[in-house]
Order: sequence, then C-alpha cells, then structure tokens
Amino acid sequence: MPLIEITSKDQFSELTSIKDKLIALYFHTAWASPCIQINKVISTLADSPEYNSVTFLVINADSFPEISDLFDVTAVPYFVIVKNGTILKELAGADPKEFVNALNQFTEQPQTDPTPVQQPQQIQQQSPTSVTVPSEETPEQLRARLEKLTTAAPIMLFMKGTPSAPQCGFSRQMVAILREHQVRFGFFDILKDDSVRQGLKAFSDWPTFPQLYIGGVFQGGLDIIKENLSEDDAFFEHALEEANASK
Repeated sequence: MPLIEITSKDQFSELTSIKDKLIALYFHTAWASPCIQINKVISTLADSPEYNSVTFLVINADSFPEISDLFDVTAVPYFVIVKNGTILKELAGADPKEFVNALNQFTEQPQTDPTPVQQPQQIQQQSPTSVTVPSEETPEQLRARLEKLTTAAPIMLFMKGTPSAPQCGFSRQMVAILREHQVRFGFFDILKDDSVRQGLKAFSDWPTFPQLYIGGVFQGGLDIIKENLSEDDAFFEHALEEANASK
C-alpha cells in the first residue's frame, strides 16, 4: 500500500478510525537528517507485499504539532503502531531494524490472538529480504551513527526511557528541568540500544545517563546542568548560540 502523507487533522482522524486495520504512523521533519534514511525504509516497506495489510501514514511533526502532542512526540524519527484506537508499539530513533521487527510482530500474529497487545516485548527476529537492515556495526559505523544521533535535534537528551515514561529518577529530573524551561528537545532511549548506550559513554567520555547535547556538543549530566542553570538561567539558549557559533 502506498504511503499516505497527512495533509490535515481531519484526514488523520478519518484514516486512524478505520476498524481492524493495522496502522503505522511515521513522524518526521525536514530538518532531521536521520529521517533521510528512514524515508527510504518506509517507502520500501509500504511497497512491499509483506505489508500490504498495513496502512502507512506519514506526518510532518512540525506541520501538525497537535497530532504530535497526542503521542508525546519530542524527537524524530518516531513511529507509532496502532489498531482499533489502541497503541501497540512506540519507537523513537533511526533504527529501521527495530521498526521492521515491530511490524513483523503485529502482522505475523493471527488477528484473533490478543497476545501481541498484551506482550509487545516478544518481537519476531525475521526481517523481509526487500529491506536492508544493518546487522553488526564497526566502531567507525557506530561513531558515525552517534554523531548523527547527537545532532538529530538542536538539543538532544539521551535518557533511560522516554519523556512520558522515564525509567530512572535522574532522567525524570532532567526531563522536568527541560520542560520547566520550555525547551524543545529530542530524545533517545538508550535502554533500547545497547550499542548506543555503551558507545556514548566513550563518545562523550561520561559514564552515566542522562546525557545532554546542545548543538552537537556534550554538556554533561544532571548535576552539571543543574549547576549551569544556577549560574545562568538562560543556559540553554546561550549554550545553543555558542555551539552554533563554533561551527
């Protein structure tokens, strides 16, 4: 089934209200470089006969912030798999393998079997041959991916969990600080990708999470951000200006 680019909120509501239809939502923006690769993956999946039962909806997160807010989208690429008004899976980050596995999970199960909804962590490992998915990364490839991830948004937070469901107190505090200062930020859940989790420790030379990057420049963890804010209430704006000026 071809990709459907959302052009209005009414169109989105109509398409997502179709009963017994598996729907894959793909949130993207024009400025996020990781979306370039994912655009090709989504297009390939939509044209693949393996997924002719799936409706692929493409949403520009900047053009439709009200739709993005419904799913708490604060970073792109972002995927949501829904059916009958129920969210089955949410995925953040440019990992095509994880998205393909999630699709396989919900398309390969019998329609009468509620197990995928109750136990979404049981992901099938088989991927369609029509989609090229990276297997093992070399150190150089990992570093290149980390460089892309740390610049995926002007302010990027690498945390445990998601902003709507942090998986540690430090990550929860960092999210609260960013929201308190009305900072628009992207995020990456390091619990979903151990390569990023371990690689970022060496990349930033910082052993713990959360980690905050501004303009692609590592700023520190929770304590350092708190300290910087105590000295400069406009720290986020000034750090972004400084990072952009140094490019």
